[in-house]
Amino acid sequence: MTEHRDPHEHDHSHPDVSGGWLRAAVFGAMDGLVSNISLIAGIGAAGAAPHTVVITGVAGLVAGSFSMALGEFTSVKTQNEQVDAELDIERAAHARNPEGEENELTVSFIEMGMSPRTARTAAREVHRNHELAPRLHITHELGLDPLSKPSPWVAAVSSFAMFATGAFIPLIPYALGFNELALGLAVGGVGLLVAGALTARYTRRAWWRSALRQLIFGAIAVGATYLVGMLFGVGAR
Repeated sequence: MTEHRDPHEHDHSHPDVSGGWLRAAVFGAMDGLVSNISLIAGIGAAGAAPHTVVITGVAGLVAGSFSMALGEFTSVKTQNEQVDAELDIERAAHARNPEGEENELTVSFIEMGMSPRTARTAAREVHRNHELAPRLHITHELGLDPLSKPSPWVAAVSSFAMFATGAFIPLIPYALGFNELALGLAVGGVGLLVAGALTARYTRRAWWRSALRQLIFGAIAVGATYLVGMLFGVGAR
């Protein structure tokens, strides 16, 4: 008798992409890096003293971290509530018109490649479970699983921590006693490269391509704010 082994136990595995932490963490880290590198670049190019640059960077770190956390919490919470509302609508539709909903699922299965006979049998068996059927309809119609909703708390904490981490990186030279803006920007650039390379671990893309992409995007933002700082800085009269 052939033994059927679970391929996830010996062949391949998948990271958890449904918990809400990965997108929030990546977004938070990148936003923290780009925002604070750009912020200190602009204020430094304007001619501000190193002490002012540090205060500005720390203020950006704190404000940005809380803003990201609150934004992620509200966004994920709202999305989850919308999924719950759609599930309630689907349950009500099943109660009103079970035959029509079953036929709808049959058509969906056929479009997936099942034969009409198999699709009808599968839809009939699914609709025997009055909790499973609405969830499966939501998954087919919206591409969302009501049982795999991301946690707003996980998203908020992840974005807060990673934004703060990313925002602190360009301030590391100042924390170590160096006052050169160029050094802070250079360290921030290294941070963008490292962050981009780390994300490639989850996307399974070439690490150097992801790292270079983040560096280029960051350089565009930094260059723009640096130019604004030069044009409207303390020396411009």
